[in-house]
Amino acid sequence: MPLMNPALPSVFIRALGVYTPEKKLTNEDLSKMVDTNDEWIKSRSGISERRIAGPHENPSDMGAWAAANALKNAALKPEDIDLLIVATMTPDVPFPSTACLLQAKLGLRRDIPCFDISAACSGFVFALQVGHDMMRSGNYQRALIIGSEKLSGVLNWEDRTTCVLFGDGAGAAILEKTSEPNVGILGNLLGSDGTNAELIHSVAGGSAKPTTPETLQNREHCLRMNGKEVFKLAVRVMSESCERVLKQCGVSSDQVAWFIPHQANYRILEAVAGQLNVGLDRFPSNLDRFGNTSAASIPLALEEAWRKGKIKHGDLILLVAFGSGLTWGATLLRWHEPKK
Repeated sequence: MPLMNPALPSVFIRALGVYTPEKKLTNEDLSKMVDTNDEWIKSRSGISERRIAGPHENPSDMGAWAAANALKNAALKPEDIDLLIVATMTPDVPFPSTACLLQAKLGLRRDIPCFDISAACSGFVFALQVGHDMMRSGNYQRALIIGSEKLSGVLNWEDRTTCVLFGDGAGAAILEKTSEPNVGILGNLLGSDGTNAELIHSVAGGSAKPTTPETLQNREHCLRMNGKEVFKLAVRVMSESCERVLKQCGVSSDQVAWFIPHQANYRILEAVAGQLNVGLDRFPSNLDRFGNTSAASIPLALEEAWRKGKIKHGDLILLVAFGSGLTWGATLLRWHEPKK
């Protein structure tokens, strides 16, 4: 039986939209900046290139452009949105929220709630559940869920173990309520483990250690990661999250048409597919072209599969992510295309 209460309305993804910067940074380009090469990067991550945002492409800008694309695909207007949630670990500024900045840029109504979620690479999955639950329990008909990241602004471009992995971009999903049962989001599972926060973190830039000339010189505001430990935990937790949400919903892995994982590392995707005994051909990936875009990675991959016609009405789709915090989450949904 589905995890969600059938007495409440269903919530489905009506449309998707994305934005990626034009500038491409290839592995060859990186080899001129840091001690690395194309073969080294590909063999460890599967990444060939990533997009890098310019000065005018902040998370609120990229999110607004992705949202505008989603609204166009849904044949909706900004005033049709009742709720806005933005998942980002790279906000434009510490405050106000990127969501409020995006609200103004997109021209959304001034009487709707807009807020950010900080769950790093798991942010989009977290935002989906929050939006889903608010819509089912409140008077919200449509929600705009956005993952938008400018990771190029928080990288140490002299650290070859991290700077080769990440890219910039944004993805948006429009959630809508329907009275049709057993469609859209069927189940969610979220988790966190703050005892391992130091595995992916930054040292300075917050109120505990404000930015100073010294912290900037030491690059303490940049992303730091223990890649070996993160890899092991990501494979275990993502596999377990998939298995648990499938069990909760009474669904087997054989029934899932597509697994859309957070696009962190191709070796992680291979390992998770192996743990689930699922063919890698059911794991759509654009990691080679965009790298790890954190909260934007799942909507970017999901939109590409949808736009290319891979996703059909009635397909079961499992989204799964793992990120800094540590955080993780999985969402099972049945793709729904309303009758026109």
